[in-house]
Amino acid sequence: MNMAHRQSGEVAGIRVFVNGPRGGNPVPMVRNADGMAASDMQDVARRHGHESAFVFESNEPGIDWKFRFFVPNHEMEMCGHATVGTLWALRAWGEWTTPSARIRTLSGVVDAWWDAPRGRVWISQPKVRLSAVDAHFGERVCQVLNPQLPVERHSLVENATTSRVKTLVRMPTIAALDALTPLLGQIEATCASIDSTGLYPYAVETGADGTPVVAARQFPRSSGYPEDAATGIAAAALWGYLGITDAIPVGTPAAPVVTSIRQGEAMGSPSAIELQARFGAHGEVVGCWLSGHVEWAAL
Repeated sequence: MNMAHRQSGEVAGIRVFVNGPRGGNPVPMVRNADGMAASDMQDVARRHGHESAFVFESNEPGIDWKFRFFVPNHEMEMCGHATVGTLWALRAWGEWTTPSARIRTLSGVVDAWWDAPRGRVWISQPKVRLSAVDAHFGERVCQVLNPQLPVERHSLVENATTSRVKTLVRMPTIAALDALTPLLGQIEATCASIDSTGLYPYAVETGADGTPVVAARQFPRSSGYPEDAATGIAAAALWGYLGITDAIPVGTPAAPVVTSIRQGEAMGSPSAIELQARFGAHGEVVGCWLSGHVEWAAL
């Protein structure tokens, strides 16, 4: 897909997973990054202070583009909200016209499809992998998230991975989740001790209609900012865990259930990440699709 007519290094601004005023996660996006060095891309992320996406032509058969992602402190293998937003922008510019696309990232190939009735992009994530967090480290995670948390909450700490390891910590209520006051200076060392890229406390409540209401917050290990407004990869890991433990319904291949994970409300950036199951040939869950509302934004 030819982007030669796009000026190299041109930056556009979008917000992804928007669910209200000032909501969503901002993405500075370079629509033609061919010729940019890693240091150039790092400079873009540092200048804007957000995860930034960079689009490259692909010479690989069956792959439409190559995406790279940088946060202010380092390069990332994969970024869910930046992938959704970048594909949405490419669609808006007329550079993506087919029903589906395949993207090469450092974490592997991401499949995508265009939801024309809703004007949204859905991208794939693999099936979640879970690993228990040792009780001692679980206690430490809870103490860092909020020193007032009872230490017995370590039993609800779990590492979950789709593209990157996230540490899931169940809170009793959404109000308790929103009230967390983590020791931000200890997040990086705590995450490093359990091989995690971020702490993802969450809560599940029952809505008025009887369906689950899921909310979460993300405190990244070392991205260069203290909290994320919306984190697609962490939401995918949480969705997988909740599905395995029957905390949410996943539906069937004929009638998949869409679950929305709210994030960013405690920091004044209301966001919502939609997820639904990807099913295999025999009806088994093989991963998930994730999506959300995208808007143009000033940087």
